[in-house]
Amino acid sequence: MAPWSGRFKQAPDALVQAYSESISYDRRLYAYDIQGSIAHARMLGKQGIIPQDEANKIITGLKQIKQEIEQGRFVFKTELEDIHMNIEARLTEIIGEAGARLHTGRSRNDQIATDERLYLRDECDQLDELLQDLQKALLTLARRYPGQIMPGFTHLQHAQVVLFAHHLLAYVEMFQRDRERLQDARKRINRLPLGVGAIAGSTLPLDRKAVAEELGFDELLHNSMDAVADRDCLVEVLACLSIIAMHISRFAEDIVIWYSQEFAFIEIGDDFTTGSSLMPQKKNPDVAELARGKTGRVYGHLMALLTTLKGLPLSYNRDLQEDKEGLFDALDTVKHSLAVFAAMMGSIKPRGQRMQEAASDSFLMATDLAEWLVRQGLPFREAHHQVGRFVAACLAREQAPHEASLEQMKEDIPMASQECLQLWHPRASVEARDLPGGTAPAQVAKRMAYWQEKLQMHAD
Repeated sequence: MAPWSGRFKQAPDALVQAYSESISYDRRLYAYDIQGSIAHARMLGKQGIIPQDEANKIITGLKQIKQEIEQGRFVFKTELEDIHMNIEARLTEIIGEAGARLHTGRSRNDQIATDERLYLRDECDQLDELLQDLQKALLTLARRYPGQIMPGFTHLQHAQVVLFAHHLLAYVEMFQRDRERLQDARKRINRLPLGVGAIAGSTLPLDRKAVAEELGFDELLHNSMDAVADRDCLVEVLACLSIIAMHISRFAEDIVIWYSQEFAFIEIGDDFTTGSSLMPQKKNPDVAELARGKTGRVYGHLMALLTTLKGLPLSYNRDLQEDKEGLFDALDTVKHSLAVFAAMMGSIKPRGQRMQEAASDSFLMATDLAEWLVRQGLPFREAHHQVGRFVAACLAREQAPHEASLEQMKEDIPMASQECLQLWHPRASVEARDLPGGTAPAQVAKRMAYWQEKLQMHAD
């Protein structure tokens, strides 16, 4: 029987039941629904709103239902529409009429809003752990190859020499910001809507603060209409997930490029690659490509929810049922991507000689030459112009900068001296960038030590 059947003379059409059900996906909220219901029932008993012995029966019955679900013995029924009614119907089967008292003082509107916040709170904590695991895996890889140099890129063109470890630590920094965003979002998630009813509050003496304390919420939501209509916390989490997915996708793109035969900067283990059904020689970076592809799905779920919410008047509307499937899929997708990337880091090895060869392109040290001129007193714009002319002359001669003689260099750079000829060593270029945030080995070592302590990793 539907919870609104008193108003209706006819049951919903079977097509309507199939169209409007959510139990096929919101069943994953069962533990949170039961957790919230236990706290609500305990409060109802303490407040004398329902008899204490019946509150105790409700709590015992809810705990039994949780066991039945976890043991696979619970039968979910589409005709009962959602997780709330499936649990309440089973509760009434177990304890009789006392089960009908559970919904006293609440609506499914504030109930689902509470379930979602309990769920998101746990999901934020799981995401934080997974992000930390990936940070640790990146740091382990960086520490394994602390002195490996490689070309850094802008516009996918050779730019300046960097350490491989420095490149990896860039992603450690990105994923740290992701963790901070989730921690910040969690503060706003951790506010209790339960007890505000469908829209206007309740005439019953509900103790919302007691429920909040039992469920671990930091504070209450203070406007009943906002409490049942708000889905900002879902949007925030989806936005956080989208940024995490974007960071994973950028890293995936680096991996795909590095692994290409044209770059050949890294090797990836067989256990994190696949082959071709036709071409026997192929070994493809499918994990990275899939992560890159799945990012679009995550973005889509964020835009879908924003689009759903943009036209809704206050307070609750059934459109809000559409907030869950995309959220669940985005969470599952990002968590899986984080886990597989953390595992894949252990299978990646830089091809040191190839990286070294690419980093030895002396055009990468053009900025070093310009900055040498600045140290001699030349304005940077003039230094940049002179070195640019020298680079153009080298290209015209089909000559690398380090192959030019001092006389050739002086044609474009009058201040050039013998010291300039020592600027073409890639390792010296890296070591010269010894300031906070720079790629110098000393600076990168400091950051690795910082992250080792922050992530509570043991020294080798």
